Amino acid sequence: MSLLFSPHALGALTLQNRIVIAPMCQYSADNGNASDWHLMHLGQLAMSGAGLLIVEATAVSPEGRITPQDLGLWSDENEAALARVIASVQRWANASRMPLAIQLGHAGRKASSEVPWRGGQLLPPGQGGWPTVGPSALPHLTNEVPPQALTLADLARIKADFVQAALRAQRIGFEAIELHAAHGYLLHQFLSPLANQRTDEYGGSLSHRLRFPLEVFEAVRQALPESLPVGVRLSATDWVDGGLDLAQTTEFGLALKARGAAFLHVSSAGVSPLQKIPLGPGYQVDLAAHLKREVGLPTIAVGLITEPQQAEAIVAQGEADFVALARGMLYDPRWPWHAAAELGAQVSVPAQYWRSQPRELKALFGDTSMGQR
Repeated sequence: MSLLFSPHALGALTLQNRIVIAPMCQYSADNGNASDWHLMHLGQLAMSGAGLLIVEATAVSPEGRITPQDLGLWSDENEAALARVIASVQRWANASRMPLAIQLGHAGRKASSEVPWRGGQLLPPGQGGWPTVGPSALPHLTNEVPPQALTLADLARIKADFVQAALRAQRIGFEAIELHAAHGYLLHQFLSPLANQRTDEYGGSLSHRLRFPLEVFEAVRQALPESLPVGVRLSATDWVDGGLDLAQTTEFGLALKARGAAFLHVSSAGVSPLQKIPLGPGYQVDLAAHLKREVGLPTIAVGLITEPQQAEAIVAQGEADFVALARGMLYDPRWPWHAAAELGAQVSVPAQYWRSQPRELKALFGDTSMGQR
């Protein structure tokens, strides 16, 4: 029996299998508002047979967007636009027994950027950008304008923005929330000594650098019912000497667990252009395995996990509870179908697609007793 296709709990939410669709920015929103692109994009992924779909990084404030085209959830207009999309997608996601989650974040000093296919560089205010903010007045790249160092009043406002976005997500009907503390964005910037050189209670020692991300998590967790899981995506290491490392991230994970975190989604890097990443198949799995072992929360591994047998082995060997795919799912939105076929398992798909099942794989979709004229 395939463990990859066995049910498992993510906090109070039980997923029908261990495959997670990782959040992937589409850079296709209008002033934060979800568009028909999101309806099409999320709609196809909702029929993939995965256990969970996490909607892309969604900004909690306008200045928290990575690009001007980022999805947002800071206004009633944003909420209405995303609710329209999610209501339609959930109709078919529910037919496939796939819950939807959303990732909430703030880009900090990496905000105000051009979309990736136009270079991804910092946009100045005169070209559609805006002033950026960060823990300290340190730019991501040396040739960029430094961000404005956040004041204590700014921190309180941003924390409130996270809470309000989370409440909007709950009203829309999302069944889990992931806070983005990875890839060099604001919460990660506070965690890393490479970006955080404050001298107040939010900088310096590890306990001080953890303070703001933990305050944000606590505020969001307390604002929502216990039945709605809240987890964190984190960069386990900066891959830079003197930066955030696995030992420090373990302390962060333990602090999150003590505050009621439902899961950890383990990635790495993003805070410094000096990073030296040892790319290779499953290159971040060891990081997830360490945090699963030392922290003890349900753990999602991600990063160059591309083959069904590879994903099966990660779960079977106890290195992670779930595996997440991003680019691989964009390339092959039916990856879970193909993985189930290879591993002798089943996936849940809408009845309209049952007839696509190959004759030699009669058990792939379960009950497919659908006549055809």
